[in-house]
Amino acid sequence: MNENTVIFFLSAAVAALFFVILYQRYKFKKDLYTKLRQITEKLSEILETGSDEKVMVFTDNKALIGLVEQIDRLLEDRQKIKVDFKRAELSSKKMLSNISHDIKTPLTVILGYLEIMRLDNEDDEALKKVEIKAKQVMELIGQFFTLAKLEAGDADIPISRLNINEVCRENVLDFYDILLQKRFTVDVDIPEKPIYVLANKEAVQRILFNLLSNAIRYGSDGNYLGISLREDEKHVFINITDKGRGIDKKSAAHVFERLYTMEDSRNREIQGNGLGLTIAKNLAVQMEGDLFLDSAPDVKTTFTLMLRKADSESFFERNS
Repeated sequence: MNENTVIFFLSAAVAALFFVILYQRYKFKKDLYTKLRQITEKLSEILETGSDEKVMVFTDNKALIGLVEQIDRLLEDRQKIKVDFKRAELSSKKMLSNISHDIKTPLTVILGYLEIMRLDNEDDEALKKVEIKAKQVMELIGQFFTLAKLEAGDADIPISRLNINEVCRENVLDFYDILLQKRFTVDVDIPEKPIYVLANKEAVQRILFNLLSNAIRYGSDGNYLGISLREDEKHVFINITDKGRGIDKKSAAHVFERLYTMEDSRNREIQGNGLGLTIAKNLAVQMEGDLFLDSAPDVKTTFTLMLRKADSESFFERNS
């Protein structure tokens, strides 16, 4: 074997070794990229669904194994925090419900005695004021109790098929005298053709009562109340509009939060307790609907109640 042949074989061996090294590096990088992509996709799935799964990857790469172990530790800690938070939240809601019940009982007794004293004409004016305040506290406790039950998932809200046109008309008529007394311009846009929703009548009436009374209370400087009813393929929308001072953008972001009141725009005489809209929103969501706000200060404010639409054929007849 001459010198040229030896050089040729050595060159070929070096080239082959170089090719093998390049291929191994390419394969290593490709495998590493594939494993990292699998880890990323699985982690994203776990975070989106909120499941208690762990990230699993089959590899001999010690660095990747260590990374996955640390990710799984973080996921375990996250799951524990989630469970602890839910437990604390449930405990808080149950405590609120119990407190509401414990306060409501003695107040009921007090109101009973006040009624007896009024019948005996004992300082009637003073007793009347005490009775009014006691009833206000009773109403507040009742709202706390309702909200606690809603948030704890203990509220019984059976769903039925309702003619929402009639429900809207009935609720507007309930305010007829006060609207007339306050000289409101009333704009009612409710179609003659019946529109049916899947909802709870008492819950819808409570929501509408809150929205209509708020529109009268806070929109009195605009002397306007509008109620309209519209529908699309899946939902029905009830719009309650007033032309009062309205709600600024900052307050609008918090208006459905419990105990939130807008002191800048409402004086103490008309300010509510900050629970009515929270309850209304919760009731809407419990019925698989929602409650929205759109307000342009000093122009108009509209609250929109969205409910599930029922087909012309009875929902319950089809599913019986």
